[in-house]
Amino acid sequence: MYQKGDYLVYCKDVCVVKDILEMRGEAYYALSPLSDDSLSLKVPASNEFLRNVLTKDEAENLIEHMSEIETLDLNEKMLEHEYQALLASSSLEDLIKIIKTTYLRNLKRVDEGKKIGEKDDFYFKKAEKLLYTELSISLNLSYDETKEYIVNKLSTK
Repeated sequence: MYQKGDYLVYCKDVCVVKDILEMRGEAYYALSPLSDDSLSLKVPASNEFLRNVLTKDEAENLIEHMSEIETLDLNEKMLEHEYQALLASSSLEDLIKIIKTTYLRNLKRVDEGKKIGEKDDFYFKKAEKLLYTELSISLNLSYDETKEYIVNKLSTK
C-alpha cells in the first residue's frame, strides 16, 4: 500500500498520493497528477492501473538499453494508429519507440528541406513528457536535467 507523499503511476501519469481515504468500505488514494496539480483523482487502492514508479536502478537500466529499442517501420497510414496503441500501453519501452521513430522521421524531413510532421511532433512531445516525467522522479532530477542526462548518456555510447 502506498503512503502519503509516495509517487506512483496511474494509467500513464505520474501522481503523488495526497491522502488515503476510506470510502464505501474500501481504501482510496487521493492522487494529484504531476502534469496538472490542480486536478485531484480518487482511485481505489485496488485499481489495476496503478503501478510503482521505476526505481533508480530500473531507470538506469532502461536508459542503458534505449539504443537497443527498435524504431517503427510502418507505412504512413498505419503509423498514427501504432503511435496511439503504443501511447495507450503502460510500457516505457513503447514510449521510447515513439520518441526514436518520430525523432528520426523529423530529422529526415529537416534534412530534405521539409517542415517537421505535425503528427510526429505531437506524438514525440507527448511520449517525451510521459517518459521524462517518470524518469525525473526515479533519478531525482528535474524534467530538464533528466532530458539532458539521457542525451548525455546516449551520446557517450
